[in-house]
Amino acid sequence: MGSVTLGEIAVRFGLTLQGNPDERIHEVATLKSAQPGALTFLANPQYARLAETTRASAIILRERDAALSPTSVLIANDPYVAYAKIAAWLIPTPSAPAGIHPSAVVDPQARVAPSASVGPLAYVGPGVVLGERTVVQAGAMLLGENVVGADCRIGPKVSLYPNVHMGDRCLIHAGAVLGADGFGLAMDQDHWIKVPQLGGVRLGSDVEVGANTTIDRGAIEHTVIEDDVRLDNQIQVGHNVRIGAHTAIAGCVGISGSTEIGRYCMIAGFVGIAGHLKIVDRVVVLGYSLVSHSILSPGVYSSGVPAQEAQKWRRTVARLRQLDEMHTRLRRLERVQSE
Repeated sequence: MGSVTLGEIAVRFGLTLQGNPDERIHEVATLKSAQPGALTFLANPQYARLAETTRASAIILRERDAALSPTSVLIANDPYVAYAKIAAWLIPTPSAPAGIHPSAVVDPQARVAPSASVGPLAYVGPGVVLGERTVVQAGAMLLGENVVGADCRIGPKVSLYPNVHMGDRCLIHAGAVLGADGFGLAMDQDHWIKVPQLGGVRLGSDVEVGANTTIDRGAIEHTVIEDDVRLDNQIQVGHNVRIGAHTAIAGCVGISGSTEIGRYCMIAGFVGIAGHLKIVDRVVVLGYSLVSHSILSPGVYSSGVPAQEAQKWRRTVARLRQLDEMHTRLRRLERVQSE
């Protein structure tokens, strides 16, 4: 958008400015790499020393940190949130031209809004509905009976199987697969029988799905991702899972079928969640944890073992193997003492 003044930024985002309101900003940068004309931020005290030497024209920070800055400051209650809003305004997502690329294939039964954009080699199947200003990027496949709301962005090589519906302003990153069959199998004596997966996938509005993440269709009812859920890259969401609004899940998490995760939860990377569980609202699960039972009280949960030097780890494992024997001996001693 070119450059704007610090005064404009302060007024637009309701921040307190200490410095020259006419100073012009044309980019954002880190504390370390910023040059004159750049806006940066200080949210983590770990980087306070960098704020003292930054060459940025202005820093977004908390009031208590203002004295650290050698330059103009914008005071915010949450500098990271303020930075996110300002950066999105300064550097908006490039718009795509409305219309259908000559190499795209759009079924005659699809309904594409006049302001929508369908990119090269994309496929839009029968019964698909694309809302206003929605962008379908190169090579994406919408296989049929999909409903995509307004202002959505479907990334390159995304695959939407039939019966995937989403609200407005959703962002689906490259390679994501929504609506593939869930892992439904029944053992018939000596071989597997595939259980038909008849449901679909329902996404609310403002949902983000990371690159190469997979969300399986429901077996009978739908898999449901509520409003403002944020999914990182390479997450597996099993069939009939329900994820509550405003929950964020980091990369490489696996969620088994029919589990329900509440609202405002945060699930860190590499967490494994077993099937048919319930996790209530406002639960935080730390990285590398295994969730094998329902979590029915809000709080912070962990089950991972932090890395340690290899020799110490071997001793720890050896002692873990002795726990059952040690427990038996301890109970025996307790009984003797109580007699």
